[in-house]
Amino acid sequence: MNHNKEIEEKSTILLVEDNSKILYNLKLLLQFNNYHMVTATNGLNALEALKKLDQPPDLILCDIMMPKMDGYEFYQKISENPSWSLIPFIFLTAKASPEDVRFGKMLGADDYITKPFNDEDLRSSIAGKIMRSKKAKLLSRHIEEKLLASMKIDQSPSLTKSELNHIFVFLMVWDEVYGPTLKTLYPTEIEPSYDLRQIGTQLFQTKVSVYGHLEYYEAQGILLKISNIKQDAYIYFDTIEDVGVRGGKRQFMLVTLAPKINYLESLRILEILKEVAGQIKEGKHLEIQPYWNRVSEVLLTSSVELTH
Repeated sequence: MNHNKEIEEKSTILLVEDNSKILYNLKLLLQFNNYHMVTATNGLNALEALKKLDQPPDLILCDIMMPKMDGYEFYQKISENPSWSLIPFIFLTAKASPEDVRFGKMLGADDYITKPFNDEDLRSSIAGKIMRSKKAKLLSRHIEEKLLASMKIDQSPSLTKSELNHIFVFLMVWDEVYGPTLKTLYPTEIEPSYDLRQIGTQLFQTKVSVYGHLEYYEAQGILLKISNIKQDAYIYFDTIEDVGVRGGKRQFMLVTLAPKINYLESLRILEILKEVAGQIKEGKHLEIQPYWNRVSEVLLTSSVELTH
């Protein structure tokens, strides 16, 4: 693998700016410097643009004062989504008071550049942050590959096509009265030989034994072997804001259940379930079949290439 070549590949920048003249000029400037540009005129449009991209951009350059959704709210949305939270983020704004700068950096943005700005300073900041981000990803991948090689993990697919009907993906939500409640499941036309609600309760109890009491606030993923039904389960726990429950956060659990799931496959399934969790947190209508299709593909094909 040529790591230097990967770092030097053309990078994508999402530019969010409501001033059409600034948007046009910045787009031309950065395209001239060999960046692929995606543009939006406010935070809402930027979120829609992100969802349409096959891969997250390498950097986001964003104004603050915009209609519909300003830069601060957009940054918060980005930070809450596991698929986007590590994208380098630069505020580019006319809000130049020391208080504004401190607030922008306090939020966790990678840089805060005020207008009018020097083109060279902007290019330097963008290039440096993209380079550091790519190097960090490559280093993480290199360490992971070395770790997996040293562990001699079987990278062959876990299942055959004949076992496709034994793969289930489902969502359970914690109810204050009824406990774990099955909300959505795929496939629905196949009746498993075990009670999914009972299994869901068992998995919730397992989470408690691993992470403690039910009041948790950080997303967690666990790969488990359920010996009583001879199935493997990858479970992803998270919470959603809900003023109607204690603590203001309702717990939910996404589960992939299959006859066998190996470690490499669990890493790829984790990324898929993070996307599902993002949809749930945004209050979107959840169609679980497309995610089941992707999970099934992971379990039925080679796991040599990891997704990052």
